[in-house]
Amino acid sequence: MSGACSQVVSPGSTEALTKNRTPLAHLLHALNQPLTGLQCSLELAVASRRRPEEYVRTLREGLDLTERMRVLVQAIRELTDAQPNAETAETFKFDELLRETVDDLRPVAAALGVHLVLVSSLPISVKADRRSMATLIFRLFESALSLTQTGSALQIVLAPEPAQLRLVVSWKQGAKPQYSPFSRQELALLIAQAGFERAGGEWNYTGDGTMQNCTVRLPLPSGLPHFTVADQLCSSGDSK
Repeated sequence: MSGACSQVVSPGSTEALTKNRTPLAHLLHALNQPLTGLQCSLELAVASRRRPEEYVRTLREGLDLTERMRVLVQAIRELTDAQPNAETAETFKFDELLRETVDDLRPVAAALGVHLVLVSSLPISVKADRRSMATLIFRLFESALSLTQTGSALQIVLAPEPAQLRLVVSWKQGAKPQYSPFSRQELALLIAQAGFERAGGEWNYTGDGTMQNCTVRLPLPSGLPHFTVADQLCSSGDSK
């Protein structure tokens, strides 16, 4: 036996979620866990003669580990295939995109028993591939909704900062999904992180075990005939 069994890390381990790792590094680290578990399971199955029910249990465990690897490989493919397209960048109102996405997700929020709150009082424009940005926003909000505790609120706040905008998504953590921190829902957050960073943004994720906060900052285009950042900051002072 190669010693793979001693290397297995539990699915719920947060060891992989270190701040120094990129989203792709998180996924590659995560893939090693079920792969090692599958190797260990197969090694134990052939180490000695076993009862039929033990082989059946091994097969079921192998199928479960294979499904986990399939989800991770799919996430890795999404991460590597999604590349920003500078040629299709356009200037559009980011706040309108948020409202459209929130409206699309209200039926989902209602089904989950989550109150969806959007706080955005001023027009804020960005320059990016609108279609790609819409996909990122939807992925971020949908993932956060699925992780929000039933009966609580998912709050989305958009505000201007000097030369950039700040988008904060906050929610109360519900029950941990299966295979956390590498569940489908949490992997979606990693994919969203990579997308925003490729679009020139900054990503910060914090949590205290109950409240989770995801903050995205994106640069504002210069020379646009709308509110200046200073005007926005003054006008929005009462709504913070």
